[in-house]
Amino acid sequence: MKDATPTLLLSMSAPPYWHCGRTVLKRSIDQLVALLPAAAMAVVNWGLPALRVMSLAVAVCVAVEAICCWAMDRKSTIDDFTAVVAGLLYSFMLPAGAPWWIVVVGAVSAMLFGKMLFGGHGNNPLSTPLIGWAVLFISFPVHMDPNIVQTATSFIDPLARLKYFGVAEANAIPVLDLLLGRQINALGAGQAGAILLGGFYLLVRGQIRWQIVIGVLIGAGFPFAYLQMTDPAANASAVFHMCSGSILLCAFFMATEPCIAPAVSAGMLCYGLTCGLMMFIIRHFGSYSDGAPFAVLVTSLLSPYFDMIRPKPFGVK
Repeated sequence: MKDATPTLLLSMSAPPYWHCGRTVLKRSIDQLVALLPAAAMAVVNWGLPALRVMSLAVAVCVAVEAICCWAMDRKSTIDDFTAVVAGLLYSFMLPAGAPWWIVVVGAVSAMLFGKMLFGGHGNNPLSTPLIGWAVLFISFPVHMDPNIVQTATSFIDPLARLKYFGVAEANAIPVLDLLLGRQINALGAGQAGAILLGGFYLLVRGQIRWQIVIGVLIGAGFPFAYLQMTDPAANASAVFHMCSGSILLCAFFMATEPCIAPAVSAGMLCYGLTCGLMMFIIRHFGSYSDGAPFAVLVTSLLSPYFDMIRPKPFGVK
């Protein structure tokens, strides 16, 4: 009986495995609920092609995870819905008219190189959906350009309008159109209003940390606001930049992924500020008109260093 005491104490102090799995499942369900408005708005704006891309991406991600678990002789983890979330977020970075093989190649790359290669959920150092997006963006840039793929529409690309036609043309785009997703953009990233709604839901539910979100929004928004105040004729407003591209999607859903973000509050804030500032630098000075996905990928590599920012115990010099 004495030998069993340490084991009994350990089982009483540590949460059981099923509790951890339930926590992951709860987070996945909350994320799916938060993504539902953007998915519905994408179908309203882009029709059945958007539904096709989302369904195919989710199905492939779930199938790849199931096959990998079977090949590694491990218990299947598809019941935690993390593969569904990854597939839906990945599809949000694709054009609504993306060819089926593009969707499949990116989904397979995301799950293999962004998740299962590192041992599954919680072990990946980079965002799983962004790995799939990066493989496609570097390998097949033409098929990833919404302006080329989504030609049968009356919508316009706000960032392209700003880059090639100037601030006056960009300011002529109603903010309401940007919020309602009436813009040429990635399938889900362009649904700015729905992304905001889903992001606030996750904040209220406590599934994402406000330090990261606020850090990203301030880091990206403040420089744009400053430039617009100093020279309104040459710079678009911060609201325009926040509602175009994928800044909001990355701020609420990509950068806040627990396994790639720091675990301490001070580190989270610095991580978010760095990520947002990098979004501004890439978009304002670089050739790529968006920059948010690359900013999250690069900044997540610095997470171990942000975790070193810890307050000293009282009385320690």
